[in-house]
Amino acid sequence: MIDAPPNAPLCAAPDPSPRAPNFKMPVGACDSHAHICGPISDFAYSPDRIYTPPDCLLADYNQMLSTLGVEKAVLVQPSIYGTDNTVMLKAMAETAMPVRGVAVVDGSIDESELRVMHNAGVRGVRFNLVDVADPSGDIPLDDVKAMAERIKPMGWHVEFLVHVDDYPNFDEMFAEFPTNIAVGHLGYIRPGQDTSIPGFQALLRLMQAGKCWTKLTGPYRISSGDVPYADTTPFAHALIEAAPEQVIWGTDWPHVMVKKPMPNDGDLCDMLAVWIPDADIQKQVLVDNPTRLYDFD
Repeated sequence: MIDAPPNAPLCAAPDPSPRAPNFKMPVGACDSHAHICGPISDFAYSPDRIYTPPDCLLADYNQMLSTLGVEKAVLVQPSIYGTDNTVMLKAMAETAMPVRGVAVVDGSIDESELRVMHNAGVRGVRFNLVDVADPSGDIPLDDVKAMAERIKPMGWHVEFLVHVDDYPNFDEMFAEFPTNIAVGHLGYIRPGQDTSIPGFQALLRLMQAGKCWTKLTGPYRISSGDVPYADTTPFAHALIEAAPEQVIWGTDWPHVMVKKPMPNDGDLCDMLAVWIPDADIQKQVLVDNPTRLYDFD
């Protein structure tokens, strides 16, 4: 039995029986956003976490991707481990598929540790500013820029988990940023808004300038409804129309902190055919774009 304190409730597990999607994934398709959690018997979660996932292990993840027809992966450090990237790096070393990682690090990390991570396949640093015990509010630009300057020579980028609707000048904030940035969950717009809001429009402008990538992930996090999360489609269409070369996709497995009925990963994949009906653009988003951003060979 996993101990789940009141301030970090136990999450539902992902659907253990993913089905194949109703369309064929292009060869070389990449899941650009997933997490490995556990086993908790070997790797303790941070006491500062805000959720407690069940064990969601590499074998389960590999089986899910095989069912979907996805051949590459990007593992992202979840907040439950803070800056201890051990579980992510272990999974990256053990999987047989081409893999990259996005780490969470402390500003005091030394250059040798960054280089070890680079050699392991890490290609980005993540800043989670919302789904943490003490949300920081404003983006700490000075600290983030300092880290960006350090990772720039390795070709890394900075990934943010932010609500872009909080930043109507998002494009101006990052116009002169040292590295590319990536944003999760279609901009993580709060439910009930539309594509005209200033923060989302600023995100589109930053993408058009070639400075920002946006992930088609976690539609359940921004939708007011259930599968197929129809109110997310205008956001996906707007992102693709504005800058198809700056869009990537991910499963967001194992779908932690989902407050809605747990979706099947096949249902989530099927949304791609609605969001991106053109096969050439599907290949661009699923294969070509992550190859560029994450430096796949």
